Amino acid sequence: MRLPPAFLAGAAGLTLLLTACTTDAPEGADGAGGENGAATTPDAEWFDQAEFDAQLAQREITPEGPDDEPWAQAIEPEWIDTAEFAIDDPENARVCFSNASVSNPWRVTGSITMRQQAEALIEEGRIGGFSSSDAADDDNQQISDIQAFVDSGDCDAIIISPSTTATLTPAVETACESGVPVIVFDRGVNSDCMVTFIHPIGGYAYGADAAEFLVENLEPGSTVLALRILPGVDVLEHRWAAAQQVFGDSDLELLGFEFTEGDGAQIKDLVSQHLQRGEVDGIWMDAGDGAVAGLEAFEDAGRPYPVIAGEDELSFMRKWDEEGLTAIAPVYSNFQWRTPMLAAGMILAGEEVPAEWILPQEPIRQDELDDYLERNSEMPSLHYAKFGGEDLPGFPEAWVDR
Repeated sequence: MRLPPAFLAGAAGLTLLLTACTTDAPEGADGAGGENGAATTPDAEWFDQAEFDAQLAQREITPEGPDDEPWAQAIEPEWIDTAEFAIDDPENARVCFSNASVSNPWRVTGSITMRQQAEALIEEGRIGGFSSSDAADDDNQQISDIQAFVDSGDCDAIIISPSTTATLTPAVETACESGVPVIVFDRGVNSDCMVTFIHPIGGYAYGADAAEFLVENLEPGSTVLALRILPGVDVLEHRWAAAQQVFGDSDLELLGFEFTEGDGAQIKDLVSQHLQRGEVDGIWMDAGDGAVAGLEAFEDAGRPYPVIAGEDELSFMRKWDEEGLTAIAPVYSNFQWRTPMLAAGMILAGEEVPAEWILPQEPIRQDELDDYLERNSEMPSLHYAKFGGEDLPGFPEAWVDR
């Protein structure tokens, strides 16, 4: 199975890198953009031209599967036989899930969706029970959680969303060696021992979707500020590398980038600092759950709203609608949390699954905004529009009463 480079880069040194973040001076002040082009040259550590090209091409490929069930679709799948894992009494089978964390709204939304998908499979008699653990972003805890599932002997399938790539690889391989089918999703590991690896297209596609929108909707010479969460996290670095590649081929002026740690107050302060120095015509973000805070800085400064790439979190989408923004919502398909549970049911029934299950990753654009807002009208602000759980048990209460 081919593992995308997005999942093969380690996160070592993240803590040290965080010390480089500052709110005292914009990152762009050290030549991170403009005429010298420093910020529009992707870091070789995080940029793979072949994978970049592959992900951008995958955006145009029609996936296989039901039109109205994107969580069951797959892009160019290579189907594999799972007959060796079939069991005679799936209604008594237990699926175990080791989760990296529920430390942000995207993961909270997804974990609810997975739980409700498990409930649906139990009602259908495709599985008998579901157990989960939360490692709270602690590698050692997740290693312990996985080992506990293996040692218990109670798991007929194990789903793993790894907290980091390299550190969790041995634990995933231990689970594979137990003989129980293992499903990895969201983030990968340096192994192909799992039965299937499930993920949306990837970080390059996300970053390019956002950057291309800004290029298309801003005049040549317009200024763009990039807001990033953290350095050294593979999927985020790939989003940024893709943006650099796109901006480097454009006539936009990249002011620089700022690390925000996803904190709304820090986002607002950093944007305010840039507005004090001059015009900011566009905002690119590697994750848009703090987009509203950035927009509030423009309101406080009495400036026109920028062209902005946020995300499918409802707080941003509702602001987009209320203010008539020129905006796009790139997505890292939250409905992917359904797919591992469906894969577990298929594997325990001996049905074929893709070795690498690549899910579609379509941004929400202006012509779809009203539809997604209507679908999610009862949901809280921290909910993600493309969660894909409208047909699951407990809708909408399970997601509203989080």
